Amino acid sequence: MQVIQVSLKFKNRSRKAGLSPGSMVHVGEKYSGDIRIGLMSYSSDFFHASEHNRIEDCYNYLDSDRLTWINIDGLHDTGIIEKIGIKLQIHSLILEDILNTYQRPKIEFFKDHAVIILKMISYNEDKGEIESEQISIIAGHGYIISFQERQGDVFDPLRERLKKGKGMLRSLGSEYLVYSLLDSIIDNYFIVLEKIGESIEGLEEDLMTYPDSATLNRIYKLKREALFLRKFVWPVREIIRKSDKMESLIFTEDTKRYFSDLYDHTIQVIDTVETYRDMISGMLDLYLSSVSHRMNEIMKVLTIIATIFIPLTFIAGVYGMNFEFMPELKWPFGYFGVLGLMMVTALIMVIFFKSKKWL
Repeated sequence: MQVIQVSLKFKNRSRKAGLSPGSMVHVGEKYSGDIRIGLMSYSSDFFHASEHNRIEDCYNYLDSDRLTWINIDGLHDTGIIEKIGIKLQIHSLILEDILNTYQRPKIEFFKDHAVIILKMISYNEDKGEIESEQISIIAGHGYIISFQERQGDVFDPLRERLKKGKGMLRSLGSEYLVYSLLDSIIDNYFIVLEKIGESIEGLEEDLMTYPDSATLNRIYKLKREALFLRKFVWPVREIIRKSDKMESLIFTEDTKRYFSDLYDHTIQVIDTVETYRDMISGMLDLYLSSVSHRMNEIMKVLTIIATIFIPLTFIAGVYGMNFEFMPELKWPFGYFGVLGLMMVTALIMVIFFKSKKWL
């Protein structure tokens, strides 16, 4: 199954082969449904939220003196992304990266805007696995444009705070909204890590009681998820570090304090991921040791049983010979005597094994 998934990824990427740089081609899984455009425009004393079908309906808000956040769910309609690029003068290579959902997380700074691309992850309770989608953020003076692969994200609490005017969101600029978006994404990493931690705890209990092939499959699944997280979390550290140290129109000196705190959270996430990776590797070693120990115990029992029956087989073989003049052949109690001899021999061997603590 893994080979099929990898081949499909390269099949999707091959659609761009031979095209010129900056070609507007969506690379990734296509989701059914129309693209949804959500808009929030606000200031300290004003708030407006609406949904639109055409990006042109949002242009008036982009040209206003209020901060505008446009969130686009769905990337399969490349015309909308192209229109935004023309309106905000975004380079075609950046738009190409937004449409490529296999893009490595990164941040780039330009004269009047910054572009952030990273992964937003969530935990699917029904499937018991981690799901991810790419989110791209274009941040400029007075506007934020976010692009998501599909509907559903981790920003609902943030939207609620904007709606109710709680905290500093409505009174600060676009750089603080970028910080809030990144903070929501990174905070959700902790929720996913908590789920993985619970899975590891449950797996440890099974591993110590009765490990089987199902336990091994769960270990490998957790190992893949840990690698999956590590792949997406490590580049986020570089994103936050560059944001904290970069002098630009978007990220001001006051905002750097918040990004420093965000950097600490990212380091904590990375440390937790690395700890879980070490724990899962240790669990795999423990599983192999448990299976080996269990096999050794079985072989020890079988060896002891075989060792006890070796002299008994010898006695039975001797008295099973068909010689005419065997001494005990005419003895009335010969049968019971031989059985008694076998029982005494077996008992002596059991006592000997116990004295050696082999039983």
